[in-house]
Amino acid sequence: MEMATVRHRPEALELLEAQSKFTKKELQILYRGFKNFGCYSFLVFHFFQECPSGVVNEETFKEIYSQFFPQGDSTTYAHFLFNAFDTDHNGSVSFEDFVMGLSILLRGTVQEKLNWAFNLYDINKDGYITKEEMLDIMKAIYDMMGKCTYPVLREDAPRQHVETFFQKMDKNKDGVVTIDEFIESCQKDENIMRSMQLFENVI
Repeated sequence: MEMATVRHRPEALELLEAQSKFTKKELQILYRGFKNFGCYSFLVFHFFQECPSGVVNEETFKEIYSQFFPQGDSTTYAHFLFNAFDTDHNGSVSFEDFVMGLSILLRGTVQEKLNWAFNLYDINKDGYITKEEMLDIMKAIYDMMGKCTYPVLREDAPRQHVETFFQKMDKNKDGVVTIDEFIESCQKDENIMRSMQLFENVI
C-alpha cells in the first residue's frame, strides 16, 4: 500500500529517497511510525499524529521528546536538538527535515556524523564552538539523564568534561573550536569519540 504522502509536499517521498540514505520502503515505514527504527520512528509517529500537516513546532517537539526521559528534564536539550534539525531556521521541523537528520545519524559516515554534531554544539551557528556552548550542551544532557545514572555523577562533572575536551580540541588556544579542530580531535581521541556517541544515544 502506498504511503498517504506528506501532505504539504506530494513529491517529498521520491525527493527524500534521492537525497537521503533511506529506501522508499524505509521512508514509508518511518513515516508510519513502525518499530523498525526504534525510538526514532516513535518520535516521528507522535510528531505526525499530533501534527498531521507534517510540521512540528518547538513546543510540541519538547513535549514529545520528554516522554523518552521522564527521569530528568529534557527541555533544554530538546531545544538544542530542535534547532539542529531545523536547518532552514524557520521555527518548525518537517518530516523532510527530520529524515535528512536521521539519514546522517543512522547511515552517515563518521565525517557526516561529526559535522552534524558540530552543528549541534555550535549553538549560535557562527561556525565556532566556544567553551560556554559546549558546557551548555553537556549540562543539558546531564539534566536530561536525571539522577538515575550509575555511578551517580558529581554536579561539576559536566564542567570537568568540557575543560578536558576543550583543552584537547582547541589546538591553537584561541578560545574557540573550529570544525576542522573538532573533527580532527574526535577522530584521534577515543575518549572524545565515545563521548560523542553519548549524544547519539540520546537523540
